Amino acid sequence: MTMEKIPICLLILTGLSETLPQEDLHRKTFVFREDLSTAYVILRPLPEEPLQNFTICLRSLSDQTRPYGLFSYATATEDNEILIFKPKHGEYRVYVGGDYVAFKIPEGPTDWEHVCFSWESAAGLAEFWINGKPQPRKGLKKGHTISTKAFLLLGQDQDSYGGGYDPYNSFTGELTDVYMWDYILSPTKMRSAYQDLQLPRCTLGWRNLQYEIKGDVVVKARLR
Repeated sequence: MTMEKIPICLLILTGLSETLPQEDLHRKTFVFREDLSTAYVILRPLPEEPLQNFTICLRSLSDQTRPYGLFSYATATEDNEILIFKPKHGEYRVYVGGDYVAFKIPEGPTDWEHVCFSWESAAGLAEFWINGKPQPRKGLKKGHTISTKAFLLLGQDQDSYGGGYDPYNSFTGELTDVYMWDYILSPTKMRSAYQDLQLPRCTLGWRNLQYEIKGDVVVKARLR
């Protein structure tokens, strides 16, 4: 596992020239109000250099039983360059470079679910944490490099670069605590992310987020 470090500098999202102000969304959430929609939230900036490792963490609340996309990073050549997707209750699928592995999770009543997904190219390993607990690591896309020329969003599964949204795979519910690092978090920091404790600095993070809402999504205070 790689050592933690301050992330590399990041660039503005390709194709979006304006610079959005950063906002501290602590104790706030994106509410995706409409079922079967094409709404989403664009995130920026993107990595300046191709990725060999990364960690993504986020927290969601939904009572949907159909499939939905949470975090989608698409390039011109691969719409599922990075994707966190929930096809049904009790399962998550994580994609890198168009390939995926599935992780089974305990089923229970509707509640917040905190997930962290990390990947390292050299070993070709996907690491998945649910509510502060690690799942068995699985092999995924060894030797792959993730391009920086991408479109990054929340709440949809892109079927093409910046588009191709299928409302049946859209997210309905609440999303919060979204972070992305260009390295693998330590187990201690994975648990800190779940507990909403202090985390290593990152440019794409909930406390300094640059975003743009498209469609029926509102920012509200969290109900807890």
